[in-house]
Amino acid sequence: MTDTKVTRRNAIKGVIAAGAVSSAGYLFRTNTVMGQSSAPGSVERLITLEVNGTTRRVDVMKQETLAMTLRYKLGLTGTKLGCDRAECGACTVLIDDVPHYSCSVLTHTARGKKIQTVEGLASADGKLHPVQQGVVEEQGFQCAFCMSGFLMATVGFLKTNPNPTRQEMAHGVSGNLCRCQDYDKILTALMRGAELSRSA
Repeated sequence: MTDTKVTRRNAIKGVIAAGAVSSAGYLFRTNTVMGQSSAPGSVERLITLEVNGTTRRVDVMKQETLAMTLRYKLGLTGTKLGCDRAECGACTVLIDDVPHYSCSVLTHTARGKKIQTVEGLASADGKLHPVQQGVVEEQGFQCAFCMSGFLMATVGFLKTNPNPTRQEMAHGVSGNLCRCQDYDKILTALMRGAELSRSA
C-alpha cells in the first residue's frame, strides 16, 4: 500500500524536483524548441557577450542593465553603480571603443559588440594602461569610487582626440562626476595619462 499522505516536506521535495527538471530543460535548450523558433519580439536569456576580449555566456533578464550583468553576473566590480540613472558616469564602460553609461544599456543590446571594462585596461602581463599609470603617478583621486568611470571615459575620448588641451579633456570627461570634487587633481592625472599614451 502506497502512502499518499501530503506533508509539507513532500510538497517541498516536489517543488524542488519540478524546478530542477525545468532548469535542466532551459540550460540545454537551443534557439528552437520542438522545431519552432522563438516568438517575435522575445529575448533570449542565455546570451554570449565579448567582455575584455573574452567570450562569456551569461543568463540575463530582458530588462537587465549591462552594469548589473557586469557586476553581479560576471564579477567585474570595477564598474561602479553610483546614481544608477545615467548621471554620474561611475559605471562607464567602452562598447566598440565608445564610452557608455552601462547602467542605461540593456545587456541584450550589447551582443555582438566589444565591451571593455576597467579590468580590461591593463595588459595581460599586468602592465598598467598609460591612463591608469598617469593617475597613479599624479595621485589623481581621493576616495577613488569615480575613478574607473573617469578612466574609461578618458580612454574612449583619447581615441578621438589623442592630444587634447586641458580644456578639451575637461569637456571630454564632463559626463563624469566626482563625489570628492577634486576635479583639478583628476584633470592633471588624466592629462598625464594622455601624455603617456602618446609616447607608448
